[in-house]
Amino acid sequence: MTTEAAEAPTKSERTRAAIRDVALRSFRERGYDATTIRLIAHEAGISVGTTNYHFASKNDLVQELYLDVQLAHRGAVTPLLETADDLVDRLALVFRTGLAELEPYHRFAPEFLSAAMSPRSSVNPLSEESTPSRDIVVGVFRDAVTGAKKKSLPAEFEDGLPSALMIAHLLLALFWVYDRSPGQRHTQRLVDGGLRLLRLSLPLLRIRVLRAPLRELLDLVAEVRA
Repeated sequence: MTTEAAEAPTKSERTRAAIRDVALRSFRERGYDATTIRLIAHEAGISVGTTNYHFASKNDLVQELYLDVQLAHRGAVTPLLETADDLVDRLALVFRTGLAELEPYHRFAPEFLSAAMSPRSSVNPLSEESTPSRDIVVGVFRDAVTGAKKKSLPAEFEDGLPSALMIAHLLLALFWVYDRSPGQRHTQRLVDGGLRLLRLSLPLLRIRVLRAPLRELLDLVAEVRA
């Protein structure tokens, strides 16, 4: 058996990939509410039962969407991070690239938010099921923090800061959902203002007494995530 034959996807894997591709395209074009398992099965040319065999519910496919968006986010920002040494500049790239990857879904964002609002929802961004996509975001922020050559950030904060930045990213995305300004310029202004404050605040962390509030915040985020 050749290596190519051994690595060729099975029929089951091809079917699963086809379902995923149809669902992600439908989420982009129709939104959450209009995308149903029956519609996905019809467009994939398979039965509803086969679709449910691979993905037990529509929300399982939303998790695939989360992964797709965050993988695209990581792929888009990683080469850009090579162009910046300053911590705040690198964080700006992560936040802005993340918003750019969300942009195609803005008109349907309230539908996804409605589905995710319940703490019991499997598509809640803080749910256990959403851990893989959250971990990608944390990893992107970690790369941005640890790769910065100019950061004015005490080393003791480097480990906990990426998780706090992930929470900030989720809150920014929530604001973005409700932003009806052209091109979501209010969200962009919020990013600009937040980064400007961060640039002004970072040097203050050299003063030992001012480190305590940030340390408490990062410890709280770590406790909640655990």
